[in-house]
Amino acid sequence: MPELPEVEVTRRSFAEQISGAQISSVFVGKPLRWPLGVVPDALVGRTVLGVRRRGKYLLVDLDRGMLMLHLGMSGSLRFADDLPPLGSHDHFQLGTTRGLLRLHDPRRFGAVLALDGEHDPFAVKLLSKLGPEPLDEHFDLDDFKKGLKASRLPIKQLLLSGKVVVGVGNIYASEVLFLSGIRPTTPANKVGPVRALRLHTAIREVLARAVATGGSTLRDFSAADGNAGHFQLEANVYGREGQPCRVCCTPIRMLRQGQRSTFFCAHCQKA
Repeated sequence: MPELPEVEVTRRSFAEQISGAQISSVFVGKPLRWPLGVVPDALVGRTVLGVRRRGKYLLVDLDRGMLMLHLGMSGSLRFADDLPPLGSHDHFQLGTTRGLLRLHDPRRFGAVLALDGEHDPFAVKLLSKLGPEPLDEHFDLDDFKKGLKASRLPIKQLLLSGKVVVGVGNIYASEVLFLSGIRPTTPANKVGPVRALRLHTAIREVLARAVATGGSTLRDFSAADGNAGHFQLEANVYGREGQPCRVCCTPIRMLRQGQRSTFFCAHCQKA
């Protein structure tokens, strides 16, 4: 599943090019998670003002309303002057005066929504409960500590919930906990102020590094310009079960938490 770094990499790979473009055509294929919400032709003639991100949602601001996009489990966007003919897994395409924006989604868990704006009730429902952005200046350390102290969930589960910080998905949760020396099963309220500071710092550093390296390509992720990510090549623990820890050489272990794979070093992450 594309996580926050992959979504941010995707945004950066086409946001500047599409800004100012006028929509000339809209293609809608097989149903996605939610319906578009308008007749496709209603979008024709609108102008793209810019592209933002909130959590894993891409917000394409238009001169009238906005489009909200989610990549789901297997979705990816491509933006180019010309693209190959539409395939069986291409379910949405926006034709603009600056190029084609296409959603490719084999599993169809993604979505494209046409909304009036962030005040739209559906947008409020999806966005209002998201935690602070980890790469934003408003990711406050004191609030983060309070969020940890208020929860008895295992720390990894709390990170994945998006309540104390948004966008720390499965790959990056394992990585930030390793750098912080915190075992994934540790109750969040047992993480003291020193380790909370390390965790807060690690979240910002790991996600920033992931964006800088183009995200993680485990199967078929690529940005809207077609480039793959490379962060997985430097992961400390994720996907490295049985391999030696890069710090202490202890074999990396894997356990299941909420049906998700968690990777950690039992020596470096003792508690």
